Amino acid sequence: MSKSKEQLAKALAETGYVADEGLSTALLLTEMLGRPLLLEGEAGVGKTEVAKALARLDDAELIRLQCYEGLDRSDAIYEWNYQRQLLAIKAREGTGADAEDVEEAVFSEKYLLERPLLAAIRKAQPPVLLIDEIDRADEEFEAFLLELLSEYQVSIPELGTVEAVSIPRVVLTSNGTRELSDALRRRCLYHYVDYPTPDREARILLSRVEGLDAALALQIAELMGRLRKEDLAKVPGVAETIDWAAALLGLGAKNLHESRELVFDTLTCVLKTREDKARVTADVTDRLLGKVA
Repeated sequence: MSKSKEQLAKALAETGYVADEGLSTALLLTEMLGRPLLLEGEAGVGKTEVAKALARLDDAELIRLQCYEGLDRSDAIYEWNYQRQLLAIKAREGTGADAEDVEEAVFSEKYLLERPLLAAIRKAQPPVLLIDEIDRADEEFEAFLLELLSEYQVSIPELGTVEAVSIPRVVLTSNGTRELSDALRRRCLYHYVDYPTPDREARILLSRVEGLDAALALQIAELMGRLRKEDLAKVPGVAETIDWAAALLGLGAKNLHESRELVFDTLTCVLKTREDKARVTADVTDRLLGKVA
């Protein structure tokens, strides 16, 4: 990987992710120190995309664990293929096989189902492990996770300790729906991902929307920045900006001031609740457009 944050930022941009200086520094330090990176921020600011960009940059496999309430070891680390185990036991009935031999046979690698955390440490080439929305999981799961992130090994009672074949690059994301434990925060490096500045969002649009003009990209980014300051139930993220830019471009917009009606009509790309669509009227849209260069 690149040796400086400037080179890293350039390499990430070539994969389609436009990183700011703070994120580039954080990513550089995670590689240097071998530490997981915890990315916190509002939904839609591009946290998950960081892991995807790293995987593209390193030409590595992306392994994703989507967290949710009630997530446990069997969903995140491993479980046994109970149906195949039962079939194997029934097949051995009446054969006179020793009970210990049967148990050893059915609790073997053949019947082990890898889940994301176990799979990530058993790859020959280090993958990028994305632990997405860790704040949705509970504190008990965090304890399991800390064991893995501290030692990069997993204890399986029937097989023993499974040590890492390679150490994955770990990215955790959090939307801040609950406070994470101090122990988890201590284990990770930290970066807060905010909504991009208009200049940076315009660069993102240019990298993601083919055929978009730089002046139009900046107009869209400036308008989105002002829209996010309105009293909205769901603030639109970068993905919505990309959709909106693609829609405006596809419908022939070249200058937002000359396409005011089109701008209002396509707000369905970015406003995702009934309340927000009612709040952002044509007059509000004109007011926001009036402040855009």
